[in-house]
This record gives sequence, C-alpha cells and structure tokens, in this order.
Amino acid sequence: MNSFQPNDDRAARLRALEEAPVVLCSACLLGFHCRYDGDQRLTPAVMRALGDKAVVPICPEVAGGLSTPRPPAEISAGSGLAVAGGQSRVLTRSGEDLTAAFLRGAELAREAARRYGASVALLKEGSPSCGVNRISQNGQPTEGQGVTAAILFRAGVAVLSEEDLPSST
Repeated sequence: MNSFQPNDDRAARLRALEEAPVVLCSACLLGFHCRYDGDQRLTPAVMRALGDKAVVPICPEVAGGLSTPRPPAEISAGSGLAVAGGQSRVLTRSGEDLTAAFLRGAELAREAARRYGASVALLKEGSPSCGVNRISQNGQPTEGQGVTAAILFRAGVAVLSEEDLPSST
C-alpha cells in the first residue's frame, strides 16, 4: 500500500507521476468521447504530464458495461469507499442503480493497473468513478473520491486528477 492521500502532498504525487514509466489514465482525458454526455476532456496539461510514458487508457464506466452517452450518476452518500464497502450506491437522477457497473469498472481498472505495472493513475476530477478529491452529490461539488479512485488508492496506486497538474511548464 502506498502512503499517498488525496488532498495530501500534491508535490509527492506529482513526483510519482513524473517518475512512473506507465500511467493509467481516464480515457476522456486522452480525447476519447466516453464521458456520460459523449464528450471528452483532453487538455494540453494532461498531454504534457504524460509525455512519452506508456499510457493505459480506461473508462471504468464503459468498461463496467454502461453506454455512451448515459444518464448522469452520483454516489448517493459518502464516497467511493462507501460504495466499495456496500454502504452506498451509485444512482442516476431517476433512481436507476448503477452500482454493479461502477464496481465492475473499478475492478477492471485495478486489474489493468496491476497487469501493466501502473503505479500512478491520472483521473478525471468530479466523476463518480474517477474523482480524486471531489465528486458530486445532489448536483453539488462534494469532497470525496469516486469508486475507481478509491479502489485504485486502496490497491496502492497513487491517484491524481487533471486539476493536480501544473497548468503550464
């Protein structure tokens, strides 16, 4: 297990990213149109941070069996660890329970990190899957991790979001 804590020691997590030869990355940050709304979130800061590293793209929600586009979803209470522990659910606004798909996608991301030797994950902030420091609950930004970020962190992967990256070099 690593000692990286979301919201703690951003500099250490950025150093881990700089040193990592392989990085697991939210596919939407790489330009894949896989977000819930069918969009992507490619940024120059992400591309600079990844440089010439080996990158393993993952969209946990799509990997878990959800379509693109799909209804927006939120963690009902707590954060990703509560979902992983069975104390919370991932629900759409209409109340559809997507918990199983989110857990399946998170486990596939964890397995991809293990298989490809990724010790760092660069994930999309605010997502119910990939949020590192922030998710949304009741339509409002809330401190907490998404399901995938929590499971990766628990597995010893250093997790960062695109918001942790310097905006310019």
